[in-house]
Amino acid sequence: MKNKFLLYQRLLTRFDNRFVRSIYNERVRRTTLQSIPFWIASLMTGLVTVGYERLFAWAESTFQTWFSARPEWIFLFTPVCFVASWGLVRWLAPAARGSGIPQLMAAIELATPAQHTKISYLLSLRIALVKILSSGILLLGGGAIGREGPTIQISASLFQLINRLQPKGWPQLSRQIVLVTGGAAGLAAAFNTPLGGIVFVVEELTQTHITLYRTAVFTAVIIAGMTAQALLGSYLYLGYPVIPATGLPFLGVAFITALTAGLAGALFGKLLVMINQYRKRWQTGWQRLLWVVGCGLLFAGLLYGIGLDAAGTGKPLINHLLFNHPGEVPWYVFPARIGGMMLSYSSGGAGGIFATSLSAGAVLGDLVAHVLAIGPHETTVVILVGMVSFLTGVVRSPFTAAILVLEMTDRHSAIFPLLLGGLTAQLVASLIDSRSMYEHLKEGFLAEAVLHASPENRPTKASDLNK
Repeated sequence: MKNKFLLYQRLLTRFDNRFVRSIYNERVRRTTLQSIPFWIASLMTGLVTVGYERLFAWAESTFQTWFSARPEWIFLFTPVCFVASWGLVRWLAPAARGSGIPQLMAAIELATPAQHTKISYLLSLRIALVKILSSGILLLGGGAIGREGPTIQISASLFQLINRLQPKGWPQLSRQIVLVTGGAAGLAAAFNTPLGGIVFVVEELTQTHITLYRTAVFTAVIIAGMTAQALLGSYLYLGYPVIPATGLPFLGVAFITALTAGLAGALFGKLLVMINQYRKRWQTGWQRLLWVVGCGLLFAGLLYGIGLDAAGTGKPLINHLLFNHPGEVPWYVFPARIGGMMLSYSSGGAGGIFATSLSAGAVLGDLVAHVLAIGPHETTVVILVGMVSFLTGVVRSPFTAAILVLEMTDRHSAIFPLLLGGLTAQLVASLIDSRSMYEHLKEGFLAEAVLHASPENRPTKASDLNK
């Protein structure tokens, strides 16, 4: 009897082990198969991002070269580039205009079984190609645009393409997960900030309950962290970097900077939305062409009067402020950057505002430091706070802004002023408008996607869309 019991026990154990192994192997196989398309799309995103970055570097360098040699030609060349950039978008892919983040937000909202066919209006390979060409041409004309927002839409388009090409029977994740992952990969590749990409997903794309408790999280982190830092000094768990840190007295300066930059960013975003609404009144093709030419001529005049500081992505300007000569940028560069960003974005071509917002915030932070007579070391931190705060005022993603700047500059000792800047900017921006610029623009793209997908209302050509 005992031998039979032992035999039964062995058989049962062997069956259990085989069953567990079969489940485990099936889970691993399914997970691996689900991951392969993501790996392929991520590799494509990385390669395209590198090429896109080199295109931007070439376009910006080329513009600077010929502008320095023959600045008077800007009144012809810049409007021509503005028109060419707008024309590509208008006739080939209307949803490729602007940043690309509102388009992705709208696509994620439409990523349901009942509405997934509308996503192709917002994300596709053609849109990605038009996005690259249009933004490159606009930057070649000196446009004050960035490539980070466009990279996010391009990346999501690549992920959407790979998802659609998967064979039948292949284990798939939901389209929302695919698009969200594409957005994160795009931002991480564009800024070389992997943590920023992850935080961007949680804060901006998924729109989870973080909006309800982020103020409490920010406040708790800042209070606890600053208390420990005041008692123990600025420290790291695994060591101390060779970067001097600011103390509690600096919080007042950070708060003033955040208030100023956050308010400016919120007003800038609201003004862009208002201009976008006003532009829709220009209905005919000739009226829209006149609008684009006017934007190009005004921007050319701005560049002719101010110089290269008003043009391009603003990255050279940020590097100049952070690492060379803080406090030496004239005050009029900030309104010039704002004006250039508005004219470039409102022209109707493709181009983002992430990098340009960071440059505007850097200049404003430098101005605040100059007005408050801050020392050279503290000025660097004020510039970083200005970058975080202005970007937060525009996009309302304080976590993302703080992590992006932290990863891009490797200034861990400035983390608490950056968090304070993001929190303050978020609060003051909410007083100007409870919704971000991206949320306002997303509604327009949602309406366009629905209109385009309705056979009875579908326009016969791209120019029929109310842009």
